[in-house]
Amino acid sequence: MRNKKILILIVGCVIIVSFSFQSRFFEIAKQIEIYNNLYKTLNVDYINEINPGEITTKAINNTLENLDPYTRFYNEQQVEDAKIRREGEYGGIGISSWYSKQGITIRTIKEGFPADKIGLKAGDIIIDVNNQKLQGLDNENLSQVLKGIPGTAISLVVKRGDKTLNFKLELDKIIDDPVPYFEMINKDTGYVILTQFTVRKSTDGVRNAINVLKEKGMKKLVFDLRSNPGGSLYDAVNITNLFIPKGKRVVDTKGKTKKNSRSYTTSQDALDETLPVVVLINDRSASASEIVSGALQDYDRAVVLGERSFGKGLVQRYFDLPYGTQMKATISKYYTPSGRCIQELDYANRNWKTGKVPKFSDGQVNTFKTENGRAVYDGGGVTPDVKVNISKKTEETEKLLNSRAIFNFATDYVRKNPKSDINSFSFNGFENFKTYLKTKDTAFVTEQEKLFKEAYKKLKNKDNVASDYNQLITKIKTYKVQQINKNKDILLEKIQDEILQQYFYKKGVYQYHLKNDATIKQAVQILNDESKYNKILGNS
Repeated sequence: MRNKKILILIVGCVIIVSFSFQSRFFEIAKQIEIYNNLYKTLNVDYINEINPGEITTKAINNTLENLDPYTRFYNEQQVEDAKIRREGEYGGIGISSWYSKQGITIRTIKEGFPADKIGLKAGDIIIDVNNQKLQGLDNENLSQVLKGIPGTAISLVVKRGDKTLNFKLELDKIIDDPVPYFEMINKDTGYVILTQFTVRKSTDGVRNAINVLKEKGMKKLVFDLRSNPGGSLYDAVNITNLFIPKGKRVVDTKGKTKKNSRSYTTSQDALDETLPVVVLINDRSASASEIVSGALQDYDRAVVLGERSFGKGLVQRYFDLPYGTQMKATISKYYTPSGRCIQELDYANRNWKTGKVPKFSDGQVNTFKTENGRAVYDGGGVTPDVKVNISKKTEETEKLLNSRAIFNFATDYVRKNPKSDINSFSFNGFENFKTYLKTKDTAFVTEQEKLFKEAYKKLKNKDNVASDYNQLITKIKTYKVQQINKNKDILLEKIQDEILQQYFYKKGVYQYHLKNDATIKQAVQILNDESKYNKILGNS
């Protein structure tokens, strides 16, 4: 009788689960059928011709937009662009850039590549490539005009301030080095910066840098992951493996399906298990950077110094779709060895009316233990063992940092001031920068400023309110400059770095930081005090 009841219960569960799956698949089939019929009707009966690819891409992107910012659709060309970003190699001229209605604005010049060799500068606007005018082209087309087979000859027309210049050059193989700089800080302390987790190259680059510095006498290491956005999960595991022994768990991923849930452990002997290490992070250190810093923190293998990291605890995977397209989808969350998930934004509980995404750190934060028993926490990035003393960013400062105002100011500054020796370089022009924002800048626009300007444009008779409007705009600009002044420490460094980069390339920024960066100096102080270093890590 008992076995009969169990059998009935099992059958009932199977029926319920089966019905649930059927119901779900019916709903999916229903929605696809609705879309297909809508699309066919538009194609046949809509008064104007429609672009099938464009309208489908927009529909897909609008669907994915409501999930999380990392789940994305890539058309055929975007697939190639994504591959370039992952592998760090492509045929080009050696620049990073912004796209606008005018054309391509050069953001940075990579030292030693074609753009550098012919004298292109940051701030130049490329308006014509091979007699093709770029004005009005969309971003997707603009992204392709300077890429191709190495050795291909191209001609450029460039706007530099009031001048129009012509250049001829050839495309070359561009390789982005994820470890662009490493050097000795002093006789026994080395410095290595990792800017991205490129497949294989990042692990090889860090290993090579450590070996070279050891030959120079390195006995302590400052490992810089600040502003590193992440990348290859496998390289995050392998780089962690450089410092911890074989067989240690580095990260767990937990997804909806079994195949998306697994543990990643170290597979090789460590390069050095005892080398004292300080890892630097900031609020733009994300994803793979957090895997490395979180794991080294959990094993009490390194002191983590800086700001709380970004908090991207989501793992993505690429899925091939028909006709050469792809989707990158979030498949799981990752967890550090102590069990922490450090995802900050809770996309599953987005407010659909306002679009606001709640933060895990605003709710209950859970405590975990490192190998030595130190307390660490989930919800909202990796919290450093030692926090740096910097000002809290205002809303206006965040807006400023996301604009091109600092870049525009630095470009103007570099064009007017001759390059000095890097060892004697200093920038003390913060007051000039504030004046620039009030009188010349058009990039740093707050939401209030934008609304007032839009309202003023719509007025038919502007003369009656022009004086009051100008006074109001002046007051708004004065207020926003007062607000950014609260973050002078942050902004002064950003301005300085931008100027240094335009004078001395990215390498110059690293060289300057090696001697002048306050966080690097603090890291060296920690490494020099063995007792303090061990106390932070909970070593008896």
